Amino acid sequence: MSDGVPEWRGRRPSGVDDTTINALGKLADAMGMVQRARGHLYAFHQLTGGAHERLSEAIKLLQAAGHDAQAETLSTELLGLDVLPGRWTFQVVEEYDDGYYRCFVELEQRMRDELASGRRNILEAELKERNQG
Repeated sequence: MSDGVPEWRGRRPSGVDDTTINALGKLADAMGMVQRARGHLYAFHQLTGGAHERLSEAIKLLQAAGHDAQAETLSTELLGLDVLPGRWTFQVVEEYDDGYYRCFVELEQRMRDELASGRRNILEAELKERNQG
């Protein structure tokens, strides 16, 4: 709060029309989905890494139990296998972050800068104002 006015009031810059605000709202919603997708990608990375650790433990236990052929099959055919051709999960995450994600973040910011003086969540702020007065 500054000067007793909640920060969400008056977010719309002068002269910005409803259609532009709606478009920026959709863009913000899309950005939120991209953020969630990124989180799922990190979860995929962590879950795959956890599975890899458990696989390694299973191989050691199979060896300890005298099941060398089965342990060898898992070791040679699955342990260390790329999740995508030529890539482990950390590489997938890095490529997503450095490519699509970075581009989306930069362009979403640029659109807000160009069209709404960089202000975020104008649509939601106006909805809050209408609902809370």
